[in-house]
Amino acid sequence: MSSSVLYDVPGPKSRVRNRIYGLLSTVAILGLIAFVIYKFNDTGQFQAGLWEAYEYTDTQQRIVDGLLTTLKTFAIAAALSVALGAVLAVGRLSDHKPVRWAATVIVEFFRAMPLLIMIFLLFAAVFTTEPMWALVIGLTLYNGSVQAEIFRSGINAVPKGQGEAAYAIGLRKTQVMTTVLVPQAVRSMLPSIISQLVVTLKDTSLGFVILYEELLFVGKSFAQQTPPVNGVYAFIPMVIVFGSIYILLCLALSSLATWVERRSRRSRKGTPPALKGTAATVMVDPGHSAVPGPGDAGADPDGPKAP
Repeated sequence: MSSSVLYDVPGPKSRVRNRIYGLLSTVAILGLIAFVIYKFNDTGQFQAGLWEAYEYTDTQQRIVDGLLTTLKTFAIAAALSVALGAVLAVGRLSDHKPVRWAATVIVEFFRAMPLLIMIFLLFAAVFTTEPMWALVIGLTLYNGSVQAEIFRSGINAVPKGQGEAAYAIGLRKTQVMTTVLVPQAVRSMLPSIISQLVVTLKDTSLGFVILYEELLFVGKSFAQQTPPVNGVYAFIPMVIVFGSIYILLCLALSSLATWVERRSRRSRKGTPPALKGTAATVMVDPGHSAVPGPGDAGADPDGPKAP
């Protein structure tokens, strides 16, 4: 029976058993979804009056404005976090102890700090009139620290012989990093970087705590302003609509990470182009002997000598 590195390939009985487990799991999940839908319907969450507001142009425009605000915040925070992560990773890989210690303290501190507390402190202490920057800087500090560890681990994953060979031919450390190590590490780092960007996108929803008008804040205020129908408030419809938007955005970024990983795996396993000739092949001109004659360049004019 063939096997892989991590586990044995299942046999016929195991495959049947796995199919049964998969079928039972699917039935259980569908039953759970049906139960949730039943409870929502039983509590009046699917009343037409709770969903009619989403048909108006003003409501749709508010959703679009909140979505654009979220994407703007995410774009700024994503770019700054990747840049900060690169700087901190270089600091952690520095040969100078003070630089390395300072970068390590910054990374460990902001990774351990709860993001919600950081955003609220920045808003209350510094950006009282500009909540967007409180959210952006909080996301940058936290996610930049995580990205720094991704960069550092990716560079350290490159075989040490690559760097040693570069140093052996006289390259400086900056040249080794920029021309040898980083280009090889980028391929393995990209999926993890994009996955962390998915976390950054989801964390933009914390802006509603500081009254920043991003997508979740728009949804919350919209649900509060919608009058109840038969004593039922519109919070569940809001969660369904706005949660679906967040899920679609995160799925798009996750799909990008999966595509990048597949492309990198395909390029690693690709075969190099075939050479026109090999070391064992000798191109001989027709009509010309492969054995050098007396008139050939490099031939011994006295002819072959006895051993």
